Amino acid sequence: MAVQINPSILSADFARLAEEAKAVEGADWLHVDVMDNHFVPNLTLGVPVVESLARATDTPLDCHLMIEDADRWAPQYVEAGASSVTFHVEAAGAPVRLAREIRAKGARASMALKPATPIEPYEDLLPELDMLLIMTVEPGFGGQSFLDIMLPKIRRTRELIKKHGLELWLQVDGGVSASTIERCADAGADVFVAGSAVYGASDPAAAVRALRTQAEGATGKASWACDH
Repeated sequence: MAVQINPSILSADFARLAEEAKAVEGADWLHVDVMDNHFVPNLTLGVPVVESLARATDTPLDCHLMIEDADRWAPQYVEAGASSVTFHVEAAGAPVRLAREIRAKGARASMALKPATPIEPYEDLLPELDMLLIMTVEPGFGGQSFLDIMLPKIRRTRELIKKHGLELWLQVDGGVSASTIERCADAGADVFVAGSAVYGASDPAAAVRALRTQAEGATGKASWACDH
């Protein structure tokens, strides 16, 4: 299983987004947090900024939509240039239909779960997805502390993925850093969103490389990866 590191521009300098995107060359994806001040208590950016970013970087965009009415808005982010679009299941009226629409437009379809949302009720939806995002903080703000109580949920999700024999990426977002990434990898995550741990470093590209090395080392020893 290939480890992927996705720097989050939520922690970048919004006045220099094109430069900040180039500062993490070597990252697998650029994670773009879209917040509407309704689904979460924060307001960030929208379709026009995603369109501009897509033109400014060769790194594919991983858009995480923390917005209401995801069924209406998510497809527009594919059209804006996102290569992966994540909607929250709590904000989607018809998640299977939405995932299929995102895929039909040419992007990877991903579904996110807030910390209190269990994975088990959505087991049958997993084959419709390319990635599942387990939030390891409450969505809405960067710089929060990692919630260790999410580790069992990551493990259960990885077990469900294996049970169905799916090539489904398992992403974690929230408080991912040098002190937490190995625990996430050991639990079953293979895609890691890191904000302040990357953009708060003096050399963001070096921070990406260091996090990748840590995650690869932990994955190499993890029982779930050895059994894959």
